[in-house]
Amino acid sequence: MTAQKKRGLGRGLDALFGPTNPTQQSTPMSEMSEVAITDIIPNPLQPRRDFDDETLQELATSIAELGVIQPITLKRREDGKYIIISGERRWRASQIAGLETLPAYIRDVEDEDLHAMALVENIQRENLNAIEIALGMQRLVEECGLTQEAMAQKVGKKRSTVSNYMRLLSLPSEVQLALKEGVISMGHAKAIAALDHELQIKALKKCVKKSLSVRQAEELARKYTETPKAVETEEEYPESYSRLVMEFERVLSDNISIKRTKSGGSKITIECVNDKEVELLLSRLSEIK
Repeated sequence: MTAQKKRGLGRGLDALFGPTNPTQQSTPMSEMSEVAITDIIPNPLQPRRDFDDETLQELATSIAELGVIQPITLKRREDGKYIIISGERRWRASQIAGLETLPAYIRDVEDEDLHAMALVENIQRENLNAIEIALGMQRLVEECGLTQEAMAQKVGKKRSTVSNYMRLLSLPSEVQLALKEGVISMGHAKAIAALDHELQIKALKKCVKKSLSVRQAEELARKYTETPKAVETEEEYPESYSRLVMEFERVLSDNISIKRTKSGGSKITIECVNDKEVELLLSRLSEIK
């Protein structure tokens, strides 16, 4: 595992549940073994729900050629089967590659630690989207009976960071889907979450339609909070108007607005807050010529 991936949570499985490094000595809590793939079952508390078919096939091809370089981690059940703690992608890809057994670390862990280990390992290795992380944290709190404070210690995050993730689950389903699909970022979602429920969808649409940056989304949320009347009077414009503004913003400035005139037309305003922005605007215009 690279240093970059270890920064995902700040603490690895070693820090939480003891060593898993293959170079470290086996202890009563950990042993190496070759396990039949048919004896392995996925963790029902697995925080990741989506496995991309294309990347799985790529991993399967690599495993077919080179074998499984990094063993998966399992918990032995009383019936002789094994639950995956970490490495479900490798298990799935190995099935595609036609392997019959997998190298695995067998860990002696309590059931209450199983989900915590799966959550930490997946966040570090699989780059879960923010909603998957939030759902995993919620299940860790609810099913393991942990407080947010205790759970924050488990995953090596600040209490405030955990709260920010958990707040995402109170957002409208449209906002959660946009975040899950990568249409907006965690920063956008945090800005939207600061609004009253009825304004969150409106803010989402504006963020997507105008491709707002996180800073602009925060400014939008501030505007919606401080001047609710301005939100009520915002007008809907034809698609051609919106495209025109977006084209201007793309080459000139982010601070462009459009308003209806009494005659039924429209007026586009470019806002410059200081002389420096005027000079910048002139520079951009000269580049267009």
